[in-house]
Amino acid sequence: MAIVPHGAGGSTVSMAMPMLTPSNYTVWAIKAEAILDAQNLWEAVSPAGDAAVYAGKNKMARAVLFGALSKDLLMQVSMKKTATEVWASLKTRFVGADRVQAARLSTLRGEFDNLRMEEGEALDAYAGKIGGMAARYAGLGSTLGDAAMVKKLLDTVPDRLYAAVAGIEQFRDVDTMAFDEALSRLKAFDERLRRRTQDNGGRGGDQLMFTAAQWEARQRTRWRRGKCYNCGVRGHFSRDCRQPKKDKALIADVDEEPGLL
Repeated sequence: MAIVPHGAGGSTVSMAMPMLTPSNYTVWAIKAEAILDAQNLWEAVSPAGDAAVYAGKNKMARAVLFGALSKDLLMQVSMKKTATEVWASLKTRFVGADRVQAARLSTLRGEFDNLRMEEGEALDAYAGKIGGMAARYAGLGSTLGDAAMVKKLLDTVPDRLYAAVAGIEQFRDVDTMAFDEALSRLKAFDERLRRRTQDNGGRGGDQLMFTAAQWEARQRTRWRRGKCYNCGVRGHFSRDCRQPKKDKALIADVDEEPGLL
């Protein structure tokens, strides 16, 4: 907590100065500058006017900055005699660290983009790799959210899980789905696929894929039904029409629903 002068009357106001940590320099610098500027002390850090004014505010600005530092950081800048020198020393230390961190984060993003599930790899093992990436992002002060993790999982699983991925993307909002939910759905499908493959001599995957294709074909056929030749309304066949039937001789058989295997 910093007590700093405020106003021409010499009154004081209590204002909290955020603590500087190894991972928050950029945000800290923005807040610290705003607080110092609000208390008319920023010109002591970045002098641009009367030297006498600067000298009068330097001690207070230096003290405020010291109050925002941990013991280790304080010892490193304690010999700096002006607020300008303290600020410059901190910037040199942390901006350099930020650049290293940004480079590491860029490398990590590349690793994440190239991550793929190997054929025969267990889902849990692959999910562990994605979760490990999230932990590494957090360690660099960034966030790998569920949406990005779910997208990576669905986009990179083997072809044998395609039917499950198609179902998830069609019936669920993948942008809001939790990573654990997507993983559990894929694991349930993979287990059914494994059992069916064992029961059908290795043909389970093809049968499940064909079932999904049949379902899609049925849906397309349902929505493409033409006009009823009895009442003229689209969406049903003449044999299902509830209106009074016309002369059967005038109704063509072309509206018969094609059979699905």
